[in-house]
Amino acid sequence: MTSISEFFISNAYAEGAAAPQGGGFMEFLPLVALLAVFYFLILRPQQKRAKEHAAVVAALQKGDEVVTIGGVLGKVVKVGEENVEVQIAENVTMQVQKPSIQTVLPKGTIKFL
Repeated sequence: MTSISEFFISNAYAEGAAAPQGGGFMEFLPLVALLAVFYFLILRPQQKRAKEHAAVVAALQKGDEVVTIGGVLGKVVKVGEENVEVQIAENVTMQVQKPSIQTVLPKGTIKFL
């Protein structure tokens, strides 16, 4: 069994003594396993969430009820290429960037508009 320090620090052997031959791939197997776990537990779910968010942002249309990243609830009044105009109260609208839309709510969720 190899210890973690053997991965980073090579052992010094006396001159003329034969160094033990280890399997080259077997030494890196824990590192490869760690990278695989990192990919499947962290990177892959994050990429999936990013794709889902991009699909939600691309499908925005007039009349959708949304929540922004800042927590502001409103109804989409106008959709531009990069911005969305959101009505947050009667006669009060604000423009936000499309990526700042966090969630699209079911119709009828917001009662005050």
